[in-house]
Amino acid sequence: MPDLSRRTILEATGAIGATICTPMPLEDAKVREQHAAVIPAATPPGVTAPHPAPRTTYLFFNMEEAAFIEVAVSRLIPADEEWPGALEAGVPNYMDKQLAGAWGAGERLYRGGPWQHGTPSQGYQLPFTPAELFHTALAAINKELAQAGAPFAKMSADQQDAYLKQLEAGGMNLGGVPSQVFFGHLWEATLEGFFSDPVYGGNRDMASWRMIGFPGAYASYYDLVDQYGIAIDRPPMSLAEDAYGHIHMNPGIPAKLP
Repeated sequence: MPDLSRRTILEATGAIGATICTPMPLEDAKVREQHAAVIPAATPPGVTAPHPAPRTTYLFFNMEEAAFIEVAVSRLIPADEEWPGALEAGVPNYMDKQLAGAWGAGERLYRGGPWQHGTPSQGYQLPFTPAELFHTALAAINKELAQAGAPFAKMSADQQDAYLKQLEAGGMNLGGVPSQVFFGHLWEATLEGFFSDPVYGGNRDMASWRMIGFPGAYASYYDLVDQYGIAIDRPPMSLAEDAYGHIHMNPGIPAKLP
């Protein structure tokens, strides 16, 4: 597992991810009540969020899945004394809303088979949609850990890190999903939720953009086009931020947030 305690890694990743990892818009999806849970996002001691973290209404994850995801992302990108981590930035909300929509349904995936083991250069070769992959892998993980009497959320931080490294290393079969494939999806979605525009449900208060000094999606830099070598020193702006500083969620995301 990457050494995510080092902010330099996140800054290097975020400089790219904030500009190219913009997810595709989602279409409306039916809210399945049996998978809806309301779990408050916590702020670690010593970390002060710019605004109180809103409660997340989960549309895709059930309560056990949400508990694993919240803890996992908080270990992948932890908060420190100065900046919030993935949990405080709303990454679980981003992941939940993406998985509940068109991306989770695999609308742009080829689903015709044949399903054979491919080479690394051939990319993703499994028959699972992203939604199926997460549900299947999380069910296998939670079942295994429950039988062992050690739910992921109850582990120590060191044990949680060790388990995530075990997933990343591969060799575990999570209901037909290789553990390294699941970890790759989890890590990629965590990065996207942390660095993408807040319109997609993550990067709450544009915290990651403030951390790396990314100015965001300003409509025009006309006044700066003839100036070179200057620092852009102004607050970041979202794609969907209005004149009053309010960010309006993408209406295609099936979420009802405060």
